[in-house]
Amino acid sequence: MFFSKKVVWITGASSGIGEALVFALAQQGAYIVLSARNESKLKEIAQQALLKEDAFLVLPFDLSNTSKADAYVAEIVQKFGRVDILINNGGMSQRSSAAATQPHVERSLFEINYFAQVALAKAVLPVMQKQGGGHLVVVSSIAGKFGFYLRSTYSAAKHALHGYFESLRLEEEKNHISVLLVCPGKIKTNISQQAILADGSTHKQMDPTHIHAMSAQDCAQEILMAIKTKKHEILIGRKEIWSVYIKRFFPSCLYALLKKQSPY
Repeated sequence: MFFSKKVVWITGASSGIGEALVFALAQQGAYIVLSARNESKLKEIAQQALLKEDAFLVLPFDLSNTSKADAYVAEIVQKFGRVDILINNGGMSQRSSAAATQPHVERSLFEINYFAQVALAKAVLPVMQKQGGGHLVVVSSIAGKFGFYLRSTYSAAKHALHGYFESLRLEEEKNHISVLLVCPGKIKTNISQQAILADGSTHKQMDPTHIHAMSAQDCAQEILMAIKTKKHEILIGRKEIWSVYIKRFFPSCLYALLKKQSPY
């Protein structure tokens, strides 16, 4: 199996797509590093995935502060000797108008959705360069391809990921480091419930459009297939992903369609 004995670091591993990736990779014999804020939940997931003690590492931290990124990587290398794949999956969504969103909230969204992703990638780069290769996976969003209601700063941060990691891909190809940008549409997770409001409080509601969306498990399988086939970018979801193609070929039509959509 492709992922057997590969060391895979997953952020946002305590729920949603990240949790689904843990279970899928466990079945394929990967060594997994689980990161998120909730240490007890990470340990519970590792136990449920039937991971043996020598096959996983729980590494809890908050993406709002990645100042110890180098130390996290050192801890992983101390246990497993390498880092084959980093899946930058953790993030935070938004449900607030641009006009109402407070500046500290905008900075927080960028810290979590952009700067943290960059910091972790830069921390693992020296290890991947030394070992002769690796794979960086960055979970962006369909909002990284066009803006939408109540997502202004979230969308801006996701757009920024594309510019940064497309550049990094070109620079690191000589070192056999691959970069995959993942753009999920509507996936059935708690991302809308955890989304941040204008004042920094939590939305605490699941968007109706997410209730019957693609499962996190199906999304995880598509991500793993894209890693195996060394794709540069993938769109994951149902009919909503066609919006990307409509924007490319008929941008005025997309704008007209988006205006009719519910913000939720």
